[in-house]
Amino acid sequence: VQLQASGGGLVQAGGSLRLSCAASGRTFSSYDMGWFRQTPGKAREFVAVINWSDGSTYYGDSVKGRFTISRDNAKNTVYLQMNNLKPEDTAVYYCAGRVGYEYDQWGQGTQVTVSS
Repeated sequence: VQLQASGGGLVQAGGSLRLSCAASGRTFSSYDMGWFRQTPGKAREFVAVINWSDGSTYYGDSVKGRFTISRDNAKNTVYLQMNNLKPEDTAVYYCAGRVGYEYDQWGQGTQVTVSS
């Protein structure tokens, strides 16, 4: 599966953005889909994941209660709704997919910048 992330941009603190990740390929519905983020000089950080079979979700501690991951298998798309954004959420956001334990499919990233 190939992934294309979009929806990033510049937003003020307290604002919202919705990221999208469009997937090509017929096996999208069999993939767990996750979002990660990275800033220069820092390790990549896990943001959220949604399970392929039951839709269960899991979030990183820094985004719990503010971000929501969802998926539409009919549209081969996964979303990340980000509310109450903070300057520390500024990063390049990547979507990724996995069938097994490791994420082996990655999108190209979309920049999110939150101004204070």
